[in-house]
Amino acid sequence: MMNMIQRPSPNFNPRPGGTDIDILVFHYTGMKSAAAALERMCDPGAEVSAHYMIDEDGSTYQLVGEASRAWHAGVSNWRGNSNINDRSIGIELVNPGHEFGYQRFAQAQMTALITLAKDILARHPIPARNVVGHSDIAPTRKQDPGEFFDWAALAAEDIGYWPAKSSTDPHTQPTTSDLAPILEEYGYDTDDMEAALLAFQRHFHPSNCSGQADAESVEILGLVNLELHLLDHH
Repeated sequence: MMNMIQRPSPNFNPRPGGTDIDILVFHYTGMKSAAAALERMCDPGAEVSAHYMIDEDGSTYQLVGEASRAWHAGVSNWRGNSNINDRSIGIELVNPGHEFGYQRFAQAQMTALITLAKDILARHPIPARNVVGHSDIAPTRKQDPGEFFDWAALAAEDIGYWPAKSSTDPHTQPTTSDLAPILEEYGYDTDDMEAALLAFQRHFHPSNCSGQADAESVEILGLVNLELHLLDHH
């Protein structure tokens, strides 16, 4: 286990017996400072927490032990599961977020995240496509960690999934009617299709966060569709 600062939060409860930890969720704090975020996650009245928080300089705090259920996901869904807090580990990254001046994540912060995430993945059976952002599991409510988060860099470190660079055959490109089933098979709740596609774009095509199916989004979904059967073995 890496060295970190212990800042225990009272906001946790036991995980249901027999529940595997099989999802890793990244968030941004969306607050004006790290101190404000820590204060909130340690305030019993706030009823929110995460297992870890990483500051911009890479300082890493543990608020809740991994064996316990932190309160970070809220109402959410991934691959048909709505009990995300029961089965996940949540990591908060200090960033003011879209409300207070969203900014790129510092290199020291991302380096610390890679170290922590590798540590977690070594201990728990978390498949690549279950390494997600808060917006992936709650697309109608959340937009973090947002379009500045470098998912490709993490995938290069074997943390999560990023589609292969090769192009799909134009003749096998998905049609508009194919998009919802692909998104749903990957893991998204598609009850609100525009929100689901927007969350997918924030993760895989951040240059177009529109919720509309441009050609690049369709091509990326085609790659994802081709690779889906491999993901749980990665």
